[in-house]
Amino acid sequence: MPELSQGRINIAVVGAGLIGRRHIEGVLLEPRAALAAIIDPSESARDWALARGLPWFATLSEVLAERRPDGVIIATPNQLHVANALEAIASGLPVLIEKPIADDVDEAAKLVSAAENAGVPVLVGHHRRYNPLILETKRLLESGRLGTVLTAHGSFWAAKPDDYFNADWRRQPGAGPTLINLIHDVDLFRFLFGEVKSVHAMESNAARHLAVEDTAVVVLRFGAGTLATLTASDAVPSPWSWEMTSGENPVFPKQDQFCYQIGGTAGSLAVPELTLWTALGQPDWLRPLKAECLQITPADPQVLQLVHFCDVIEGRARPIVSGREGLATLRVIDAIKQSARTGQTIALERSRP
Repeated sequence: MPELSQGRINIAVVGAGLIGRRHIEGVLLEPRAALAAIIDPSESARDWALARGLPWFATLSEVLAERRPDGVIIATPNQLHVANALEAIASGLPVLIEKPIADDVDEAAKLVSAAENAGVPVLVGHHRRYNPLILETKRLLESGRLGTVLTAHGSFWAAKPDDYFNADWRRQPGAGPTLINLIHDVDLFRFLFGEVKSVHAMESNAARHLAVEDTAVVVLRFGAGTLATLTASDAVPSPWSWEMTSGENPVFPKQDQFCYQIGGTAGSLAVPELTLWTALGQPDWLRPLKAECLQITPADPQVLQLVHFCDVIEGRARPIVSGREGLATLRVIDAIKQSARTGQTIALERSRP
């Protein structure tokens, strides 16, 4: 079994599913990092790891009995995030938890408190915040070129194949496109527009009739007055999702479309294509608009997130997307689910993070 690497940051990855393997590949490619262990009790994960000569363990306790990594990435099913993270925190290991931080708000709050009490840093894997496309969008909003931001819309429409649901956890409460996919968009909208004041939502499982939704529609009111809508479906073939439009993950065929629209009193912006539309002179719907394509230098946000995690492990930085930030986004998701169940508009408590 390979020993820990000297002079590099040794990172263990818990969970060797789809996103776990992306993290494993990222650690293997990052010059500052070394893969300390793959932790996953399944036979398929064991066979996959050993076939590649990678260090495999069934549990974190087995790893700690032999070696101590510098940090842990948790990429297990949503329902296991809290238990896995608490085990790492109890051992004093900095943690990067895939989003959502948990599938339950109260459990997420316990996790955040445990980490803060132990003085262990926690990052949540809302990696899109690191994307230069989003950072340029944030810069533009803060510059005032859109004027007062009045409204925004975001879409996640995609067709997941039947075999995606062979994993039983994806068919059960705690999964579904709201928690798996739309949470990314909610987090970015919080990042761009501030805290959410209230939500109203509807969900449907009309396509697959599973215990989780396949379609959701959400209306959000932000504290600064911006009104936004988000729609999600994992049963619709379409080019309108972050996955299809951003070019962030090469496994998705890139489409020349956008998935977010942001409108202000002085102009509007399509994201991620970054086309800025402004009036020629005084805004007037009878006059033509000027289109300007904003330029950025592309970079892989998963790579940027891992580099940041290395900085956090070494004490050089504080988490950009902390446990409390992940908890705040999860609170919005919880309000969405509550609204969909009850048919009521749900207000979010201002005092809570």
